[in-house]
Amino acid sequence: MDVSRRSFISTIAGGSAAAGLAVLGAGAQPAQASTAAAAAPAASGAGDVVGKITVGYQGWFACAGDGAPINGWWHWSQDWSKAPSTSNNAIKAWPDMREYSKGYPTAYANLNGGSAATLFSSYDQQTVDTHFAWMKTYGCDTAALQRFNPNGGEGPTRDAMAQKVRSSAEAKGVKFYIMYDVSGWTNMQSEIKTDWTNKMKAYTASSAYAVQNGKPVVCIWGFGYNDDNHPFTADACLDVINWFKGQGCYVIGGVPREWRTGTGGSRAGFSDVYHALNMISPWMVGAIGNAADSDNAYTTYTVPDEADCAAHGIDYQPCVLPGDCSARQRAHGDFMWRQFYNMCRAGVQGIYISMFDEYGEGNQIAKTAENASMVPSGSGLWALDEDGTPCSSDYYLRLTGDGGRMLKGQLALTATRPTQPVV
Repeated sequence: MDVSRRSFISTIAGGSAAAGLAVLGAGAQPAQASTAAAAAPAASGAGDVVGKITVGYQGWFACAGDGAPINGWWHWSQDWSKAPSTSNNAIKAWPDMREYSKGYPTAYANLNGGSAATLFSSYDQQTVDTHFAWMKTYGCDTAALQRFNPNGGEGPTRDAMAQKVRSSAEAKGVKFYIMYDVSGWTNMQSEIKTDWTNKMKAYTASSAYAVQNGKPVVCIWGFGYNDDNHPFTADACLDVINWFKGQGCYVIGGVPREWRTGTGGSRAGFSDVYHALNMISPWMVGAIGNAADSDNAYTTYTVPDEADCAAHGIDYQPCVLPGDCSARQRAHGDFMWRQFYNMCRAGVQGIYISMFDEYGEGNQIAKTAENASMVPSGSGLWALDEDGTPCSSDYYLRLTGDGGRMLKGQLALTATRPTQPVV
């Protein structure tokens, strides 16, 4: 089973947003809404990631009976051999199932509204088609397909998912690229090169494959993290980055939020690794949980990060998260919108949404149960109206669309969320 990003990052940060703020420093003060930072000159012109909204796409949910090689309840339950239930649960939010042509029966009780508690499989092409249709409709320009170590038992299913994503991206008019997550990948340095050469490079021939500065985009998530799940040396990481650049790729790095200082969650001595990247995308999940946290992050990370990247000719793509449903962080969109505002006033080159379909960590923007009637009875899962404000299931997709318009200058910079929870 893949290791959750939140699980090891929370260990570093103390497991809470409050601990993340301790890393920020007690002296950091929230920036005022009237403050407007001058946009830094971009290292690159507009492309498929610069000036665009990119969404992280897991595509890693399977169900028994769906025909996937993994043959189990991949990422829906703790024990993949058994149907998910209240006692065998691996998710923090429940999807809105109304637009999927097929749902798979689970062992949860019926939804509070009376319907059977079914879940989708990412292995069904219609599921991926539905997700990419949503991306197109709601202004998600590019999808970063997550690819963990493909050499184990999950490999054949991950290989199949890459083809399904290509098909949907081409059909729906959305760009995509491969985003390697190297967490726990023991022989990463050699095997990632083999995987790209023998399998993933072929996808760059797709009309939908993302290109930046005339080069196919690839992202590597996990270099420089100060934990046992990412033990790679700086030399090994630099070798891999330079190899991909030698293959003609534009290389993005999913890096620790303290990448610039080499402290906290970042290993020391990785400055040359980070500065070898074409684009830097720091990870913030688990570090912030409300609008005030976002303001502190703006002061401590975003503004100096942007300046450092500009000084080194690197594009900057910080992440925006909707908030963990189970931790009741979302504040009917105010938390996410504050992040959009802070990123846009800092003049960032692109924004990465973490994530599109991450029901496991509760940070999904994909359509989600609106109210208790759409959640299994007795499951303990919260719907989008958990704070008393009704929200339509597509609310965070609509919010992402408005954030993208603000990034592109199609919507004036505003600290006031323009998106209503219910249309």
